[in-house]
Amino acid sequence: MCGRYGASWGVDDLVAEFDLDSVDVPVEERLESDWNVAPTKPVYAVVTRRGRDEPAEAEATRRLVTLRWGLVPFWAKDPKGGARMINARVETAAEKPAFREAFAKRRCVLPADGYYEWYTPKDGAARKQPFFIRRRGGGVLAMAGLYEFWRDPNKDRDDPDAWWRTCTVITTTAGDAIGEIHDRQPMFVEPAAWADWLNPEHSDPDALRGLLVPSPADGLEAYPVSTAVNNHRNNGPELIAPLEHAEPQTLF
Repeated sequence: MCGRYGASWGVDDLVAEFDLDSVDVPVEERLESDWNVAPTKPVYAVVTRRGRDEPAEAEATRRLVTLRWGLVPFWAKDPKGGARMINARVETAAEKPAFREAFAKRRCVLPADGYYEWYTPKDGAARKQPFFIRRRGGGVLAMAGLYEFWRDPNKDRDDPDAWWRTCTVITTTAGDAIGEIHDRQPMFVEPAAWADWLNPEHSDPDALRGLLVPSPADGLEAYPVSTAVNNHRNNGPELIAPLEHAEPQTLF
């Protein structure tokens, strides 16, 4: 699974990296760098869609938005289950009721520095060891995601607080090397596939799954980090620093 990740890239960096047409995030609501993104937190996402006030015939464009991590299906009676829907399995996302419509129409990319997984030592040690997994040499990871809109039935439709905008990370079975740390991992979208993955007009499940990869072209690397990341209240770049004498290990 992917239950914690780092996201320190600023808006200007993301505009350049993803060739964005607009930033749908007011200046006063822009996110601080976060090295310990946990479920229910707001996160940046790249989507292709029309603006809320634009006419139906307007062209969908690539935008930066904020979403809450933990998807709430549009048909849910309440948003309580969102914190549990932080991941969608690529094997079933196109069919599972919670994700089916989002997979067909509302796909996104979630920018990350890397993500954390916890390894259970084979020597039987009680404490799990957190690892940080990132693009080899650093850089933005484009995690594949889905997003959804849920309206609070107790609020007026025109009330901005009536709408929850939520997301989930798509995961797959981990490859041999990552599988030594954890049996699941995020799926990624390579730059050449961004346009097709984000295009809301594309809906063929097999074609869409074919756009996803378990590792970016330049591979992944992992290294152990401090157990301080275990507490979601801790934050700062020191969380992704390798433990002393720990060198990044190439995974792919």
